[in-house]
Amino acid sequence: MKTMSPLRTALFVPATRPDRVDKALHAGADIVIIDLEDAVAVALKDQAREVAKRKVIEHATRKLIVRVNALNSGHNRKDLESVISPSLIGLMLPKVESAEQIHEIHERLLACERRCASPPGALALIVLIESAMGVQNVFQIMSQTVEPARMIIAAFGAADYGLDMGIKVGREGVELHYPRSRLALASRAAGREPPIDTPFMIDLKDMDALRADACRAKQLGFQGKLCIHPSQVQTCNEIFSPAPEEISYARRVVEAFEKNEAEGIAALQLDGKFIDYPVVEHARKTLRVAEAMATL
Repeated sequence: MKTMSPLRTALFVPATRPDRVDKALHAGADIVIIDLEDAVAVALKDQAREVAKRKVIEHATRKLIVRVNALNSGHNRKDLESVISPSLIGLMLPKVESAEQIHEIHERLLACERRCASPPGALALIVLIESAMGVQNVFQIMSQTVEPARMIIAAFGAADYGLDMGIKVGREGVELHYPRSRLALASRAAGREPPIDTPFMIDLKDMDALRADACRAKQLGFQGKLCIHPSQVQTCNEIFSPAPEEISYARRVVEAFEKNEAEGIAALQLDGKFIDYPVVEHARKTLRVAEAMATL
């Protein structure tokens, strides 16, 4: 399976704007998402598919994924047949609400992977949870196993969720605490990678509000955030990256613990803080993320 880690930021760009695809690749996002769904009018779907196909091939060495249309939209099969190639790293599937949809998209992807001579299961899949039903069923969705195995990551879409619930998403995001918690808990319980948070769309110029929103998601267990404008990327990368002092402390924790463990001691104090196995594993995770970031 191809890897998408670390995934601090994923930047959307409409497939109808090929110039923006090129610019987005230089915005610093970990992944660029070429959008065939909400950002593309029905009359332009065919044109958008051709652009997406061309850009995936043109930027074969870059981390590009495509957001295709929903399974029941009438456009999904054409999307898959157009854009899937050995150079594509993954797809985003919107409006996922049931475990059955995981198996359906998996079978469609396998057929496309065979057709283009890609290894079966090579394409990663980001499933977009954006409705009450999706949130309710998210553990069943994320705990589905498919053969061959495929990387599956959840992402949250607050705009459609708010529409489905009949609520207005506010600047402080209080109404999103429950669905965000559900996605993070379900992903962890299912043994999946942490989810990706919804874009912040209330005010693209308000970087302080974006920062606060990203911090809330990080505190709940999200690994990164969807972005709808290049100006959001740097702030989100910063929030979801371990700070230099965190990396330094994590390295000291691991070194001290391993030294003590070799002497038969499984708990110690460092800088007045209690260190045991859970703390050490968190430190090791911080170092893994930092190492992965260094390869970007």
